[in-house]
Amino acid sequence: MRHLYSFAWWLALPLVLARLWWRGRKEPGYRAHMAERFGFYAKRPQRDVLWVHAVSVGETRAAEPLIDALLREYPNHAILLTHMTPTGRATGKSLFQKHGDRFVQCYLPYDTGFMVGRFLKHFRPRICILMETEVWPNLIAQCAKHRVPVALVNARLSERSLAKAERLSALMSDAARGFSCVAAQTDADADRLRRFGAPNVSVTGSIKFDVTPPEQALATGASLRAMMGNRPVLLCASTREGEEGLILDALDESGLEHVLLVIVPRHPQRFDEVAAKVAARGLSLQRRSQLGAALPDDMRVLLGDSMGEMFAYYTACDIAFIGGSLLPLGGQNLIEACAVGKPVLVGPHTFNFSVVSEEAIAAGAASRVETASDMLRIAAMLLSNDAERKRMGDNALAFARQHRGATERTIGLLKPLIR
Repeated sequence: MRHLYSFAWWLALPLVLARLWWRGRKEPGYRAHMAERFGFYAKRPQRDVLWVHAVSVGETRAAEPLIDALLREYPNHAILLTHMTPTGRATGKSLFQKHGDRFVQCYLPYDTGFMVGRFLKHFRPRICILMETEVWPNLIAQCAKHRVPVALVNARLSERSLAKAERLSALMSDAARGFSCVAAQTDADADRLRRFGAPNVSVTGSIKFDVTPPEQALATGASLRAMMGNRPVLLCASTREGEEGLILDALDESGLEHVLLVIVPRHPQRFDEVAAKVAARGLSLQRRSQLGAALPDDMRVLLGDSMGEMFAYYTACDIAFIGGSLLPLGGQNLIEACAVGKPVLVGPHTFNFSVVSEEAIAAGAASRVETASDMLRIAAMLLSNDAERKRMGDNALAFARQHRGATERTIGLLKPLIR
């Protein structure tokens, strides 16, 4: 089955290249470092290498506490951080370039045995650490061939993803059995991963709870809030295609003319598209990238078209709605909003983060809404009730703090593999 999978990869490569070039129209990063995607790299670090793979922005941010802990625990080693997207690579650079020659970045090669084999021969990593949901059959097989242990950490697997994997069980279950250890976020994730075929599964919690809001981000958020003035601020964070239109249409009927709506799309290639949606509805718009002074009081929408400032946006807002949840897209993680003590609203579709979302709701840190109109109605209620808003914010902060410690538990699992 894996040989057929590899053959399919080789057949698809011309289409994959065409898609890279096409995406590069809006995101030039897709046209950079293309040789790396085929297993060709510049010089390797002079130190022993610990390899962490974080596919895009969310996984890269989640990896921050783990990478910092690895750098402290192994002072003579370098971290190799691989990605699949240019936004993930840019995020990693902003977070870790301070470590100098102890930090190296590149793209993960496409999942063929030849390309992954070249990658492993070049970097000779001591361990492969995959973040969250990454299962690449040839990568895992090549790591076994080169005697590189593979750990899946901060692991999560929804019922929907498990069902998809089971349709390719001959390929994916065999790959899952190649993990040396798995550090799952929750008991439910652990159960699904065991059903998937993964051995040595432990529950360590979510590393994202260990992310500490950077002082610089908090300062940027305070500065941003000062430019917003005294108006209430509703943040719609990590919104996905189709959601912004629902929110903007509901805004017209919400009676929230005095509220500043901040929209931060999940994917940067959609910034211009969202700006056009705002303009089409006759709403005044300011882009974050062009904000140099205080916002006019009649400005209705601030478009968050900047990278790496999510903590700043959460710091600046009064209430945070977490996108990807109004439509059946699975939602995004609400931990960063909780970590700065902000009340959280989520839509009906949070199956990618079901446990943490339900726990936050049970803790009084978050509320679930059914529609965009419902979200704006509850936001209006909270914005007019300082005591309730403070109560939810305090609950959110306590919720984030009480779940910390996953990084330490994960490092405990990795140490025997690195030795």
